Amino acid sequence: MNKEDKQILEKARIWLGDKYDEETRRQVQCMIDGDRQELVESFYRTLEFGTGGLRGIMGAGSNRINRYTVGMATQGLANYLKKIIRNEEIKVAIAYDCRNNSNFFAKTAASVLSANGIKVYLFDSLRPTPELSFAVRHFSCHSGIVITASHNPKEYNGYKVYWSDGGQIVAPHDKNIIDEVNKIVSIDEVDFCENPDKIIITGAELDGIYIDSLCSLSLSPEIISKYNDIKIVYTPLHGTGVKLVPQILRRLGFTNIINVAEQDINDGNFPTLASPNPEEPSALKMATDKAAAENADLIMATDPDADRVGVAVRNKNNEFVLLNGNQTAAILIYYLLTKWKEKGLLHGNEYIVKTIVTSNLLNEIARKFNVECYDVLTGFKYIAEKIRENEGNKKFIAGGEESYGFLAGEFVRDKDAVMSCGIIAETAAWAKDKGKTLADLLLDIYLEFGFFKEKLISLTKKGKTGVEEIQAMMHNYEENPPHTLAGSEIIYVHNYQSSQTLAVKSGLHLKINQPKSNVLQFVTADGTVVSIRPSGTEPKIKFYVSAHERLNSINDYSKVSSELDIKIQKIIDELKVN
Repeated sequence: MNKEDKQILEKARIWLGDKYDEETRRQVQCMIDGDRQELVESFYRTLEFGTGGLRGIMGAGSNRINRYTVGMATQGLANYLKKIIRNEEIKVAIAYDCRNNSNFFAKTAASVLSANGIKVYLFDSLRPTPELSFAVRHFSCHSGIVITASHNPKEYNGYKVYWSDGGQIVAPHDKNIIDEVNKIVSIDEVDFCENPDKIIITGAELDGIYIDSLCSLSLSPEIISKYNDIKIVYTPLHGTGVKLVPQILRRLGFTNIINVAEQDINDGNFPTLASPNPEEPSALKMATDKAAAENADLIMATDPDADRVGVAVRNKNNEFVLLNGNQTAAILIYYLLTKWKEKGLLHGNEYIVKTIVTSNLLNEIARKFNVECYDVLTGFKYIAEKIRENEGNKKFIAGGEESYGFLAGEFVRDKDAVMSCGIIAETAAWAKDKGKTLADLLLDIYLEFGFFKEKLISLTKKGKTGVEEIQAMMHNYEENPPHTLAGSEIIYVHNYQSSQTLAVKSGLHLKINQPKSNVLQFVTADGTVVSIRPSGTEPKIKFYVSAHERLNSINDYSKVSSELDIKIQKIIDELKVN
């Protein structure tokens, strides 16, 4: 047995002590006795509390999501809150999604916080992540926690931390909380003794306040009234969206909402799905079949914690096509800016926000309306941070990211699929009033601003060796960047880890005014952008390729689309993405 194996075995044996419950001890003993590979994966490291919190596979072990890793994370958060907040009662809101054990982990977190004298607002049942963000602000909490692993497979769960503004934690709090969590080296340091007097159960009343706030964002009530019977197929993919998405659609005035009954059932095993990810066509298969049978106009699907939404619309051939996140963001931003202008609401201090891996089509749309567009790092927490920085001085209209997350207004400080579903349906009614579908509207946008096409390649590299392989890939791209992509010269190399941009022709290094992040970005002379980044929450490395061309006529759509596909594939081949 080598040194590393001995250390793993010693670490695992600690979990056989009487501080751990009987089922945990049984699972650990089984790994020690026979499943050595699982033993390594469960104990080779302590599950990292990253800048957003925890995410991992559920099970026994230091590298797994369980009562003890959740407890230690919560104790670290409690210690930080008590360190920086003096002379007032500390308050934290907690929500959870449909995943297996989410309720249990939420109650575990509530127990630890209450044991530390912290007041907890705990939802009475599962709720969308954006409502947690709303709750933090509504109850004037200092922090918030949501138990979710978003769209990950059923084996996963996670733990996300929010700050008092309702956004996910950013600097300096993220690093400071990580430091406090890392100081917790033994389960003996965690106080699990719940104080029920400190826990307040919340639910239906807050739902109503949240929905009222979202409905106030509607810009076309008269058009909704005119087209209130458009057929909308909606699926929550077994998740939390079933609680509130149909409710907001009906509150806005839509009357013809068709549910996918089998997927309305909250189930952390996601029995009708290969993956509960609205980015994947297979996740919308049942909804698409239902929409075809019902002759529906629009399909929307939200992920398990209802912060992201996938959309399918009818094309010229009356077939349903799935929009990607960039396309949906472009449609929503175009609609919102158009209506704000029509209503005389643009006064010169409005802005939108997008992430650096989201289509530059949004920049072009904002430019036309003389609205400022901020580019921030990947992660909606940076959009929330920008809203906080500008609060009181500039007016936030909307924000979006290519991974199907969108937000309008300032009530919530995270991506919000409940809100997005309402605005998407409203935009569909607005398009219909012009004799168009959302697919037609997208073509109009391409004609005016250029045909932007994007592709995301996501490579999964599991386990300890996978992490090392991803690190090696990033190092190679950093040390040996390409000189050209698809025949176009690289003019800028943005290295967000070193906070420097290399202007290739001049050799000058320019400072990037963003937090450090493990992202490389190549920009070519013809405007092609390639971004490479390891995921912060999954064992993946992601490649984002964006290319664009002029579209002079709708008749040229297929030709230009094909040309862009060929160009993007050539870039992928040149980067040896496999």
